Amino acid sequence: MAEAANIAAILLAAGTSQRFGSDDKLLAHLAGEPLALHAARRIVELAPRRRIAVCRDDHGALARLLAAHGFEIVANPHPEHGLSRSLACGIAEAARGPDVAAMVCLADMPFVGTGHLRKLIARFDPVAAPVVASTNGDATMPPALFARALFETLRSGEGDHGGKALLMGATLVPAPAGELVDIDRPSDLPK
Repeated sequence: MAEAANIAAILLAAGTSQRFGSDDKLLAHLAGEPLALHAARRIVELAPRRRIAVCRDDHGALARLLAAHGFEIVANPHPEHGLSRSLACGIAEAARGPDVAAMVCLADMPFVGTGHLRKLIARFDPVAAPVVASTNGDATMPPALFARALFETLRSGEGDHGGKALLMGATLVPAPAGELVDIDRPSDLPK
């Protein structure tokens, strides 16, 4: 049985934020603190064995912020190669540990609650349900949990679709649509 204490949580925080403009959207303020910190806090509350954050570099403002919250920082200096490159970087680091699974979360999804993350873990089984993903009823999306047996497949993905094929056969855990919203543009930030 999986529990938070035997998984690695990976926070993908290296995107190019092209639709957000010239500012780093993950440092944009939401409710008085940087956007990425909302997702990071839910992971801290979950208390996984390891917290890994994939950032564009390992010394910038975002990396320093996440490191201060106990995240191991993995640099992805080529975020322009797509989400799968960040995923591969995070999974490679997770594979160094003994964890039975990796939970992949996106730093631009600030409304996902710890309760939802716990429901993903509760549905996970390395054989019967090796991929557990979130759904808003219309789409399958992160956060998602992947069994260790799938790490090599995740490391070899390309573009923005590293885990997408695996998500097609995922065990789904529903969440209210508002909880799974991601922030792409400044207008997506609540006023």
